[in-house]
Amino acid sequence: MVLPIRILQLCRVELGSKSSMIVRDKISPRAYECVWSFDIESFHSWIGFLGAKRRRLQTKFEVAALCRAKCDAADGSRRLTVTLPSGIGNRLLAALPAADFDLLAPELEMVALDRDAVVSRAGDQTEHVLFPHSGAISVMIDMANGQTVASAAIGREGAVGTLSVLGPSPAAVTAIVRAAGTASRIPAARFHAAFSRSPAIRHAVQIHFKAMLIQLQIGGACNALHPVQARMARWLLHLRDRVDRDILPLTQEALSQILGVRRTTVSLLMRNLRASGAIRSERRGEIEIDPSRLAVVACECRDTMRLEVEGIFSMNAALSRVLVLPTQ
Repeated sequence: MVLPIRILQLCRVELGSKSSMIVRDKISPRAYECVWSFDIESFHSWIGFLGAKRRRLQTKFEVAALCRAKCDAADGSRRLTVTLPSGIGNRLLAALPAADFDLLAPELEMVALDRDAVVSRAGDQTEHVLFPHSGAISVMIDMANGQTVASAAIGREGAVGTLSVLGPSPAAVTAIVRAAGTASRIPAARFHAAFSRSPAIRHAVQIHFKAMLIQLQIGGACNALHPVQARMARWLLHLRDRVDRDILPLTQEALSQILGVRRTTVSLLMRNLRASGAIRSERRGEIEIDPSRLAVVACECRDTMRLEVEGIFSMNAALSRVLVLPTQ
């Protein structure tokens, strides 16, 4: 399919190899308004790089999220109806049969997950259920004295806000984006209605609950019994599994919150891990790790969690198409 001339003019693009294009300037909101009426799949097949991001877009969901971010500036009411192809994006949604996914699709909207954004706060009512397509979210427990500790990680294999199907109640935990990405969001009330109508959606939620329960159980034992350095290595690998790259967007302050320890403790541990080669570098809020060396330092809990969760997904493969946690 050939892109309309108007889009080519507005985006100020230059043809590259293999029908790929380079956007030399930041695409204007007006250009995104034009793109919004155009088929996202076709748009993605033509545009491989965005000048503002300087990286290849891996899925059409990232294109859609960027389109929405720009369109919202001009028209906050705009919404993208998401159609998820098999094997891409959030695995709980991709596992649903077409008829069951159609119960959700009209209300799903693509949103950007910004780093350090709070997508759910303890004590607040759950207004949306969030299905990440990329990025990583940590589930945080907030103590009365102000201390925090992470209890689980969520990526494209899971969701945020699904506990609301058990009944209206304030969120018990806080969910914070640690690595930026994209997600599909649906109002909680709409998700509850679809949940009550669809055995396949209920089955997907059950899979997610089982996977989260494993993280909570093993993570609780790990926090009580294993040294901080082993726990920090485990968490770095958890995040690496979800972002699928060795450079993690993390600060020492974020790690201290995740681990529930002082910043000075994290600084000491970082020096030890750099000396061993498990951490290659740390600069400007990014930590580059050596996964194989870090795995030697980490406790067995990371591998145990992955194997247990993969076992849950495998046992349910006959009923729904789901993806195990990304492998190293």
